[in-house]
Amino acid sequence: MKFIILGSIFALTCTAALAEMPYAGYDRLTVSARHRTSAVAASIWYPAQTATYRGLVGENAVFKGTSAYVGAAVKDGMHPLILLSHGSGGNMDTISWLSSGLALKGAMVLAVNHQGSTSGDSSPRRSVRLDERAKDLSAALDELLSDPYFEEHVDKARITSLGFSLGGATALNLAGLRFDGDRYNEYCKGIGKSQADCVFLSKGGVDFSRMPAGFSKGVEDARVSAVVAIDPGFTYAVDEQSLAKLQQPVLLINIGQEHLWKAADVGPEGSNLLGKLEDATYAVVKPGHHFTFLAECKPEGPAVLAAEKDDPVCDDPEGTDRAQIHADILAEIARFLKL
Repeated sequence: MKFIILGSIFALTCTAALAEMPYAGYDRLTVSARHRTSAVAASIWYPAQTATYRGLVGENAVFKGTSAYVGAAVKDGMHPLILLSHGSGGNMDTISWLSSGLALKGAMVLAVNHQGSTSGDSSPRRSVRLDERAKDLSAALDELLSDPYFEEHVDKARITSLGFSLGGATALNLAGLRFDGDRYNEYCKGIGKSQADCVFLSKGGVDFSRMPAGFSKGVEDARVSAVVAIDPGFTYAVDEQSLAKLQQPVLLINIGQEHLWKAADVGPEGSNLLGKLEDATYAVVKPGHHFTFLAECKPEGPAVLAAEKDDPVCDDPEGTDRAQIHADILAEIARFLKL
C-alpha cells in the first residue's frame, strides 16, 4: 500500500508539472546595495516549471492577495525580464497582480521595496532622491544575475524597466531620462500647486527651490532595452537634454480619462511627454483613476481605510471594474513587449 500511495503522489506531481501552471512561481531575494545602509527586499516572479505549495502574496486587511507557487522551479528556457518599481507609499507585494500576470504570460519580474518610499516607510524628503530608487533596481538586477540558477533563464537582450506613479519616473530614469529641479519648482508653484504630488511633498517640508542632487542625477542602466511607465510622476520636470539619451521604445499608459490625474497626464493636455519621446506608444485604460492600478480591494477595505483616515484607494469612479482595468493593462504591456 505504501508503494501504491507513493506512486500515486509521483504520478499526480508529474501530471501537474506537465499541465499548464495555474499560478506563477515566486521567490524572495535579499539585495546588498552599496547606496543603502541595510539590505533591500526583493521578489522574483516567473513562469513555473513545477507546482509547489500555494502561497498568498500581498494579502492584508484592505487588499486581496495573489496566489503563487513558492520556490517552484523556473520553466525551461530563457525569459524576458521586467524590473518593477512601485509607487509612493506602495510596495512590491500589493501590485503582485501585475507581477503574477506578466509571469503567466512568460516573463520574469524582479521587484523591490524602495526604502524611504514604501509602505510604512514613506518619507516625502526621501522620496525625491530618485537616484536611490533606480539604483535599487540595478542592484537587484546584479543580485539576480549573480545567481547561477536564475541567471541562465534571463534573456539579457529583453530587460524592461516598468513602474507605476513614482515608480514610472524610476522606470524612465533607469532608461536614461533625467529630471530638472528648477522645472519641478515651476510646476509646483504653478499648475501643480494643488496636485497630489506637490501637496504630499510639501507636507514633508520639501523645498522645491532646492531639490536634492539625487533628484536630477543620471542613473542610466545600459541593460534596459524597453520602458513601460504607468501614470508616471515628475514628467513636467523632464530635463529636455536627456530626452535624446532615451532611445529605447517606451510604452506610456494613463489610467482613466475623465478622472485622469493632472500630475500623471503624459498626453498633449498634460506634460506631453508622449510628444517629446522619439519612440513612444500611448494607451489609455478606462474608466478608472490613479488608485485603480492597486490590487483589488476586499469588501471591508473602504471601511478599514476610512477608520485609519487613509487615502480612499478603494473608491473607484462609477462604472469601474478594477479587475478588467488590470486585465487591460496586462494586455497593453504584453502587446508592447510581445509576450
